[in-house]
Amino acid sequence: MTYSEAPNKLVSGPNGIDYAYREMGDGAVPLVVLQHFRGNLDNWDPELIDALAVSRHVVAFDNAGVGATTGSTPNSVEQMAHDAISFLEALEVDRVDVLGFSIGSFVAQEMALIRPAAVRTLVLASSAPRGAPGMHGWAPEVIEAVGNRQSSPDGYLKVFYSGSASSQQAGKEGLGRLVARKVDRDQPTTWETRLAQYDAVCDWGIPNHALLQRLSSIDVPVFVANGDSDPMILPHYSHLLAGLIPQARVKVYPDSAHGFLFQHRAEFARDVDAFLSGSD
Repeated sequence: MTYSEAPNKLVSGPNGIDYAYREMGDGAVPLVVLQHFRGNLDNWDPELIDALAVSRHVVAFDNAGVGATTGSTPNSVEQMAHDAISFLEALEVDRVDVLGFSIGSFVAQEMALIRPAAVRTLVLASSAPRGAPGMHGWAPEVIEAVGNRQSSPDGYLKVFYSGSASSQQAGKEGLGRLVARKVDRDQPTTWETRLAQYDAVCDWGIPNHALLQRLSSIDVPVFVANGDSDPMILPHYSHLLAGLIPQARVKVYPDSAHGFLFQHRAEFARDVDAFLSGSD
């Protein structure tokens, strides 16, 4: 079975939310993946999930109010993390590896701070720490590309892939994979979810030097990764994160942007597997 064929499932959390999710692969410790801004289950590159699931039990889900999951999308990353923890409780898993992408990486950091016993390792893709200067909202050209009511392939390509011909071609191929699933697709994310998530992003990015010190409490292995041309979350935040988290390592992928993990999916999956294998 591939990710494009994985059935949609529902599980009820202790917070009263019914979570939509898909899972595939086998492994003792589940790898839970947290999606990007405005993304749902169908916004994961299926080839990336397939590669990760070769040696891992991968679980993708819609957090509260996103896609087919019930409830309302909260406007704070902290509440998103509590909702994600409720999803883990619904699955009755006590310890997981977490891969967070973009806003999902913010949620992953909070999960590790709120419920440290539940998180064995973290993979933070296209990420930044809370309170970092320069993160209070995204650049106007980024919002114009991916924050309007109607999303467009051109806007997606502009933010998720670099301007080179090879990266743009990889992006067009990636867009094709995102629509390969023809039946049992997830529910689209709503405008209300977009507004709440961007409020959470802006709150996360209010400059506050004291909040950076919180990351020293994350006492698990962390793999931080980004593309070298990400206009949404600049790569220097990856190095900042790696300097603040005691057991962090960092890798920046060449000629790629916010969606580096889709463009370099095979290499990224190998890197993630090697990282997780070191903690098995």
